[in-house]
Formats: sequence, C-alpha cells, structure tokens
Amino acid sequence: MIQFRKFALSKISRIAPRYLPFADVATEDLPLSRLLRLALFQVTVGMALVLLVGTLNRVMIVELNVPASLVGIMISLPLVFAPFRALIGFRSDIHKSALGWRRVPYIWKGTMLQFGGFAIMPFALLVLSGYGEAVDAPAWIGLSSAALAFLLVGAGVHMVQTVGLALATDLVPVEDQPKVVGLMYVMLLLGMIVSAIVFGALLTDYTPGRLIQVVQAAAVITVALNILALWKQEPRDRTRANSIAPVPEFREAWGVFVTGRNAIRLLIVIGLGTMGFGMADVLLEPYGGHVLDMSVAQTTRLTAVLAVGGLAGFALASRVLLRGADPIHVAFWGAVVGVPAFGAIVLAAPFHSVAGFVLGTLFAGFGAGLFGHGTLTATMRNAPREQIGLALGAWGAVQATAAGIAVALGGVIRDLIVAMPGSEAFAAEAPYVPVFALEIVFLALALLVAYPLLRRMAGPEQRAHYVSTKTTDLAAKSVP
Repeated sequence: MIQFRKFALSKISRIAPRYLPFADVATEDLPLSRLLRLALFQVTVGMALVLLVGTLNRVMIVELNVPASLVGIMISLPLVFAPFRALIGFRSDIHKSALGWRRVPYIWKGTMLQFGGFAIMPFALLVLSGYGEAVDAPAWIGLSSAALAFLLVGAGVHMVQTVGLALATDLVPVEDQPKVVGLMYVMLLLGMIVSAIVFGALLTDYTPGRLIQVVQAAAVITVALNILALWKQEPRDRTRANSIAPVPEFREAWGVFVTGRNAIRLLIVIGLGTMGFGMADVLLEPYGGHVLDMSVAQTTRLTAVLAVGGLAGFALASRVLLRGADPIHVAFWGAVVGVPAFGAIVLAAPFHSVAGFVLGTLFAGFGAGLFGHGTLTATMRNAPREQIGLALGAWGAVQATAAGIAVALGGVIRDLIVAMPGSEAFAAEAPYVPVFALEIVFLALALLVAYPLLRRMAGPEQRAHYVSTKTTDLAAKSVP
C-alpha cells in the first residue's frame, strides 16, 4: 500500500504542473501532496456552497414550497459575517497563542461553526416548510432555527476560507503566494464539482429522510477533512508566542491597504462583478425546474457545470498571468464573457433549450473564473507583503457581501413578480428573466468602472516601494 501511494504521488507530481493550474508552486520542502492535503479545507467550503446555493435552494423552493424571497434571504444571511473577513484575516496575521499558532485556532473555530450549522439545518428546513408533524409548530421556530443554521454555516465558511488561504500563503515564498492561492481556488472548484455530482446522485429520489442523511453526512465529512488538512501544516512559533511587541490597530492597517484611488476602485469593481455573476445563484436551479422541467438531480448537476466553467476560467487566467498579463485585463474580459452567457440563459426559455441553458451556465462560470482570479491577483499584488491575511480578507469580504446582497435581491425580485396581480397569466420564465437581465446590467457597470484601471493601476515596482514605506512607518509607530 505504501509503495502504491508513493507511485501514485510521483505520477501526480509529474503531470500536475502541466494539467493542474498553479501546481508548479510545489517544491522539495513543500511537496504537492502536502499542498493538496491542505487544500481539503477548500473542498469542505465547496461542499457547503453547493449545499447552500445549489441543492438546498432548489429543494426549499420546489419540493418544500418555501417562498423564493425567504430562501434568498436565508442563503444571504452569511452576509452578516462577510464584512468581518478583513478583520478575521487581520487578526490571524497578528494572533498570538500559547502554542505559537496564528491560523489554526481560527480554522478550528470555523470548522466547529460549520458542523453546528449542518447538524441542525435539515430539521430546521423541514419545520420551516411545515412538513409532516411540523405543520403545527409555531412559525417562529422554523424561521429562527433555519436562520441560525445558515448563520453558523456561513460564519464558519468565511472564517475557514479566509484564514485557510492565509495559512497556504504562509508556507510559500512571497513571489509564489498568488499561485498557491490560485491552487487553493482550483481545489475549491473541484470540490464543488465532486460535491454537486455526489449530492445529485444521492438526491435523485428525493425524500426528507434522505435530505437529513446527506446534510448531516456533510457535517461529519467537514470536520474530518479539515482536521486532515490542518495536520502538521502550521509550524509552532514559540518566539511569537512569547513576544510582547505591540501590534498595529486594524484601522491603521486598513488605511495602509486602501491608500490611493486604485484600491477603492478595484474593490468597487469586485462588488459589481460579483453581483453580476452571483444574483442568479439562487434561481438557476428553480429556473431549470420550473421553466425547463429539469429534475432535482439534473439541476443539482448545474452546480458542477458552473464549477467546470470556473475551473476552465482559472486555468486560462493562470496561463496568461504567468506570461505577464495584467490581472485587471483578465478580470475585464471575464466580465465581458459573462454578458452573452446570461443572454444565452435568457434565450433558453423561449426555445425550451436545456442545452442552451447548460451552455450559458458553463460560460457564466468561465467568465466568473477569469473575473475572480484576475481581481484576486490584482488585490494581492496591490497589498503590502505583511498584510496578506488582510488582503485576502478584504477581497473575500467585498465578494461575499456583494454575493449575499445579490442572492437576496434576486429572490425578492422573483417573488414580487409572482405576487403581481394577473401573474398567473405570465409565462413560466417571467419571474426569472428580469433577474438575469439585471445581472447583465451589473456586469456592464463593472466594465465601466474597471476601464480606467486598465491604464491607471500602479506598476508593481511603484506600488511595492510605496506600501513598503507605509508599512515601515506603521511598524515604527508601534514601537514604544
């Protein structure tokens, strides 16, 4: 067995740099096997995203008859914690523990939050929908328990992903940090693909009992994979544990990070583009079910299609960025691809074309992959070297906040159209098409705001010199 493991890892190590984006970040001191094991935390995050945004929203809207606006609000509840990602990243940058760990304590807390949310989620959803004996339960019980479940899972996902990515960047040289973060996001997409396929197969014959089994199994798998991912990854730094040096305040560190018009404009572009790509997340599967008569298994696999497109986008982005392309240009073209992708999704309804719908979903994922990797790389390159956790947190905070607002807004728009007088005479796609059209508008706005950045972004040398000076000044202020 040991010989087989060595043989398999040697083969993977040889082919990965060619076929797995960012795999060339592996070294003798940090082998690919260790990086892939660390990336298991991204697999659990992907599994959570598939459940929340994919499987559960379809089940709640179609099978459990929960209003789409309520589903959108539930899925967007993690938005409450999204703005704190920057603070979480910053705190993990400066955290001191008795064992000398910075990242592990936060990842473990996030894992426990995910487990708790998944443990109560299926029962909360059944009570919320009034299924079976739960029909007599007070409405506030279903609402509060479901809200608590989504809040716990969302808070855990934000914490685990932000600090986990920071831990990954700690293990590699500064010049390789964007590549290792890219590798982590590729593993996130692979985790989403596998999870979507598995969940789709398990829920082909949907029953409430099967839903409970699937969600609670996800809770156990999350804990197991995150423990395996963290095992002997972060070195213990006793010097840090015993240090009494003062640390900068978050406000001062944030001021250094956002200095200049380019940083603020970049964050605005991230928000607009994320809303453009994310507003349909809560409606893609119900759209397939209501309009195109797709089954639960078929619509669940849409998440895999979206992730495959995202993986292709990340792969292309990695190739062109390694050849010296500007990450802002990569993000710009990602938004450009998203416009016709959502146009194809809209046109799938009048032609009743499942193939067109799937193709549009694939290219939406492709554009989102280009946009996500481009903006992430631009954010990291625009940040001081000592603030990687803060930079990742800021990118994640804006992205998650925008995604949460978009998901909630999409569900509310859909329900308002359904509630309009005479809506029963509307075509089946009528509640969905305005949402997809609004996504195109947001992408167009992102392109408009991003255009000045194509020429205005500071060069790496200029920015590096500036932030180095600011960070040195900040550190000097901290010394008594």
